Amino acid sequence: MKRIAILAAAVSLSIPAFAALETFVIDNSHTYPSFAYTHMGFSIQQSRFDKTAGKVTIDRVAKTGSLDVSIDTKSVNTGSDVFNGHIKGEDFFNVEKFPAITFKSSNFKFDGDKVASITGDLTIKGITKPVTLTVSSFNCGPHPFAKKDACGANASTKIKRTEFNAGKFVPGVSDEVTLNIVVEAIKE
Repeated sequence: MKRIAILAAAVSLSIPAFAALETFVIDNSHTYPSFAYTHMGFSIQQSRFDKTAGKVTIDRVAKTGSLDVSIDTKSVNTGSDVFNGHIKGEDFFNVEKFPAITFKSSNFKFDGDKVASITGDLTIKGITKPVTLTVSSFNCGPHPFAKKDACGANASTKIKRTEFNAGKFVPGVSDEVTLNIVVEAIKE
């Protein structure tokens, strides 16, 4: 009997941990992609988007993940109705022709148990470029109100507007733009 218990313990230790794939749906009310740029050398202007949808799939045991995000370009919020209209036009987002900015990735890099970066394809105005989001914060756990698990992250990258056919007024308005994504997602 003792041999059977020892054998069972040895077998259980040799079985690899099974992956725990989880899917989270982006919570639009707590997700705010934003962008910042230098305006005429005077200030750093910041604007955001108010509507975002998508899913995050993550396996924290296998240290893999995927991300599929769609940002509604018509939801751009600069803080000014006049400027919102300007930035929605052809020179910048051209929202009538390109109603969404997308980011798709299946390349998560972990540092220990935390996601450190996400490399994927960013599409703006129909132009797709590879970018890497640097993740400065990543946390998962029980959500006290949703009564489900949730994950949240802060991530950022820098792009050049001219690479996405949105370079009007460069260099007065900086070509380099910092994209910040503050995201929360609730488990399906």
